[in-house]
Amino acid sequence: MRIATWNVNSITARLPRLLAWLESSGTDVLCIQETKCTAELFPTEELRALGYESAVNATGRWNGVALVSRVGLADVVTGLPGGPEYDAAEEPRAISATCGPVRVWSVYVPNGREVAHEHYAYKLRWLEALKAAVAEDAAGERPFAVLGDYNIAPTDDDVWDRAVFEGATHVTEPERAALAGLRETGLTDVVPRPLKYDHPFTYWDYRALGFPKNKGMRIDLVYGNKPFAEAVSDSYVDREERKGKGASDHAPVVVDLDV
Repeated sequence: MRIATWNVNSITARLPRLLAWLESSGTDVLCIQETKCTAELFPTEELRALGYESAVNATGRWNGVALVSRVGLADVVTGLPGGPEYDAAEEPRAISATCGPVRVWSVYVPNGREVAHEHYAYKLRWLEALKAAVAEDAAGERPFAVLGDYNIAPTDDDVWDRAVFEGATHVTEPERAALAGLRETGLTDVVPRPLKYDHPFTYWDYRALGFPKNKGMRIDLVYGNKPFAEAVSDSYVDREERKGKGASDHAPVVVDLDV
């Protein structure tokens, strides 16, 4: 079984690449983030034509997550149970479902913006709610994983130059402590192998030749419970999909499971 996660940075802009990638990659389940569309405008029919069912949590221009699967899509939960609001609204940042033998979440963790910003405090509250929401499945016997754009680099090795991020979000101790809290529920960071260079970055800024110079970050993560992690036969970042015209600024992270 092949599961992947990909922040597409607008599914409308990325649709031709997405459809081609699904066909060529043999992916069974894809967790999508940053759809940037309403649920009504999500390309359900185009995906159905390729044999994929869709579950979507999206409300408009920003944010938005989805799950697409060709091995079943059951018990869908839209949103983060107990999650906080921002600006008096619940943002569409989480969706979960059972896909064949595996229970998966697609999450788009708040960015945080700046450490002193209200959005940073919201990010930490959101992660605390995520920990509570996944704890039971994380400790369970069924393969389970939370995949997505976490907007956190777990270690200093997960950014191209730690000094550049001094005082900025994505690398602070409270954010990393929140990731440690998730791991305490029974989840493991499934670190992909790099296909080039010595570290599996998943995101490169469009500006300043970030991708050609490999000025990247590993912020798209796969956190799986023990049955999930033990079933992993391979994992990698599909760096090729970051290349060329019309690419997202994130690359897909792919996980192969023997289940």
